[in-house]
Amino acid sequence: MKHFLLFYETSPDYLERRPEFRGAHLKLAWEAAERGEIIVAGALADPPDGAVLMFQGEGRSVAETFAQADPYVQNGLITRWHVREWTTVIGDIAATPVR
Repeated sequence: MKHFLLFYETSPDYLERRPEFRGAHLKLAWEAAERGEIIVAGALADPPDGAVLMFQGEGRSVAETFAQADPYVQNGLITRWHVREWTTVIGDIAATPVR
């Protein structure tokens, strides 16, 4: 399994609009976590201008598919997103451990 980071950039009115879509967003995220796709995820703080979600899978489509289905993306709360493959080398879940 490879690791991927999904980076979100939020709209200026994100905090005001978030409550309307948060339940659906969290449901989608927890379902991905239960399938073992999302490892950890959350919003950036101070300032709350983005979020980072860590995925594992065979390819970047695991993160891209999530973003495309996310109510935050579909409703404009996320103004930009992108996926980066992350070469993890340290820790119990590192994809390519190096000692």
